[in-house]
Amino acid sequence: MSVTEHLYLDKQHPDLWKAISSLGLKVQEAAETAGIGRSLLELLNVRISQINGCAYCLDLHVRRAGEAGESPQRLAVLPAWRETALFTEKERAALALAESITELPAQQARDHAEGLARECLTAEEFSAVSWLAVTMNAFNRVSITSHHPVRRDRA
Repeated sequence: MSVTEHLYLDKQHPDLWKAISSLGLKVQEAAETAGIGRSLLELLNVRISQINGCAYCLDLHVRRAGEAGESPQRLAVLPAWRETALFTEKERAALALAESITELPAQQARDHAEGLARECLTAEEFSAVSWLAVTMNAFNRVSITSHHPVRRDRA
């Protein structure tokens, strides 16, 4: 392999990829058990991937969000979710928490996001959203580091 070729981490260490994929499935299961619906789960995945700039994960999770019934309008305004009334209080709390975990802002900002989330989410939902953010950030980093390509749609 030449140094100019991309090294796919998932292909280089498939057992590690299987382990993180298994974690991702467990996190999804925990989120659904906690009452985090598939649409919100995918909104969170999209928002985290937007922040991280992961094209591969954005392509995947925008599609999955649509399949889960998410509207094109809400997906379009997701980066500006604070500026619209299109999101419920629970969704806003989950988005704020996921963004805080992704960006790791100063303590005061983290405390604010966590406080909002604790007011609107159950402990189980809070934990599930937190695990989702941690895991999605890991997936983003694997895909960004690996330069996973986005394939053009065959429309």
